[in-house]
Amino acid sequence: MRAPIHDAGFHAPAEHALGTERRTVMFAELIATVGLTVGTIVAAIVVSAGIARADVTSGLIDHEGSLFAIALLLGLVFIGIGGLSVLPRGRRHRH
Repeated sequence: MRAPIHDAGFHAPAEHALGTERRTVMFAELIATVGLTVGTIVAAIVVSAGIARADVTSGLIDHEGSLFAIALLLGLVFIGIGGLSVLPRGRRHRH
């Protein structure tokens, strides 16, 4: 039976000290971060362009502007709460 994997990602096993692999690990993390950032920016641009072409808000705002404002405010609040939940806590983990 194989030993369970405790850490996932780009980290080396605990019994293997990093020497020259440190630069390779850093480069892999950098590539992954840049890829995710570019993908998120491209997705935001595509969604924004789709919303601009659809012109959905003009029909909604003409009739129910207050309802749209409340929905927009609630959406921003939920996004803020989600962003706060990602922040690290002050506790230290025991190993």
